[in-house]
Amino acid sequence: MTYKVPAEPGARRVALWRRLKGMGAVYLQNGVCLLPKTDAHVRQLKMIENEVAEMGGEAVILKTVALDKGQGEKVVDRFNADRDDQYREFLGRCVGFEKEIAKEFSINKFTYAELEEEDADLKKLQGWFEKIRRLDFYGAPLASEAEKKLKDCEVLLESYAQRVFDAQEENRTKD
Repeated sequence: MTYKVPAEPGARRVALWRRLKGMGAVYLQNGVCLLPKTDAHVRQLKMIENEVAEMGGEAVILKTVALDKGQGEKVVDRFNADRDDQYREFLGRCVGFEKEIAKEFSINKFTYAELEEEDADLKKLQGWFEKIRRLDFYGAPLASEAEKKLKDCEVLLESYAQRVFDAQEENRTKD
């Protein structure tokens, strides 16, 4: 898709950019982005084309074909680089999650309240990973590492949960 929209208001232009990036688009330059051709993408792009016209701009949706294998690989590499950036950030958050659980173990904080908080954090990680995976059209190199790290976080939380359950059981038997 190529598009040109009025410079003002800037918020509309930024919202358009975010929406396209949220679909997984790769920008070749300002106002020129690529997405794999799927029915969902075509439908969304046609709606965006209409919105651009309502903004007083112009949009053109094109089907493109790489001139040769090398050009096609450059495009795939761009998609994969964008996803790897997201996977890298995700991996960093997973490390933070692991550190938080390790801290709870080190201070023997085994409470249901803490478990609920950690469970909520894991659910956020799971949702984030699924969002990245939906946009990973070509299997970015860091995908498998991110998936493994998420599984490690799930196992770690299960271990923590078991310690919480054990600690709560111990407290009940002491009473």
